Amino acid sequence: MRLFAYALREYDELGYLQKMASERGFEFGWTPEYPTAKNVGLARGYDAIDIITSPMGADLLKAFHEVGVRNVATRTIGYDHIDVAAARDLGMRVAHAVYPPEGVANYSIMLMMMAMRKVKLIMRGNDSQSFGLRGKIGMDISSATVGIVGTGRIGATVARHLAGFGCKLLAFDPYPNQDVARIATYVDLDTLLSQCDAITLHAPGMAENYHMIDADAFAKMPQGAVLVNAARGSLVDTAALIQSLENGHLGAAALDTIENEANLYYHDKSRDVLPNHDRAILDSFPNVIVSPHMAFYTEEDVEDMIRTSCEALLSFDVSEDSPYEVH
Repeated sequence: MRLFAYALREYDELGYLQKMASERGFEFGWTPEYPTAKNVGLARGYDAIDIITSPMGADLLKAFHEVGVRNVATRTIGYDHIDVAAARDLGMRVAHAVYPPEGVANYSIMLMMMAMRKVKLIMRGNDSQSFGLRGKIGMDISSATVGIVGTGRIGATVARHLAGFGCKLLAFDPYPNQDVARIATYVDLDTLLSQCDAITLHAPGMAENYHMIDADAFAKMPQGAVLVNAARGSLVDTAALIQSLENGHLGAAALDTIENEANLYYHDKSRDVLPNHDRAILDSFPNVIVSPHMAFYTEEDVEDMIRTSCEALLSFDVSEDSPYEVH
């Protein structure tokens, strides 16, 4: 197999890819550039491409197919940036990556605790030598009721780790997890929203989940509730989120992902005017943490993103099944 990797980071991913290629005996080329119609030719002569979060629509997939690419893998769990139906029509197989859930789960818990203890406000005051206590009193996670929306691998890990803090756990998922049911109480979404001091989202970014947290959902939350989203930006109606924060109903938010973040994160934008008003507004609030989609970013997870995406492409190359294939 000959693989071409796009948007590959030389300072972390390249070493893992070199190791994988040496162990499994395949050739690869790479570029730090994201795949576009202008650089499709870089993949000419390669059997497969390995990408990250850049959009792969029907036209771009067709262009890659025309230069000989037969399979596509994304180094991410999510694959909503790929037109899977168009790839299937072209005869191209698509895979996503799988990595340990602990990285995202623990980052989510960290964000939750930072929001509940008003760390952003405290550190802003610290930087300006404002050491007073007024307005900085927080909530202890151990005395809170926490709601987990989505109990797949990551949500289930969040539940297991939060159980150690002693907080009361409620969970919502159309497909309850028996292991989670031993430590959390499954309820309907409305009940979870209305009874939880903190709510953390771990649902997939499917069409049916679009804006599942909207104005009605915020209205059902208790005064002062905390919302954490380290899943998909599309789960939350940003306009409704901002309104709930501005009117003082929502107590805080900790967001590792937001709507319309494509072509924003993982780039150096330090000298740019960002075309994202919502992010600017949210980041200006003292009770909102906005991090740049970093929950996955651990050594263990990055290595597995390389490994599992390559394993899928190796399986495709010899017409074998892969547990990482997107159907």
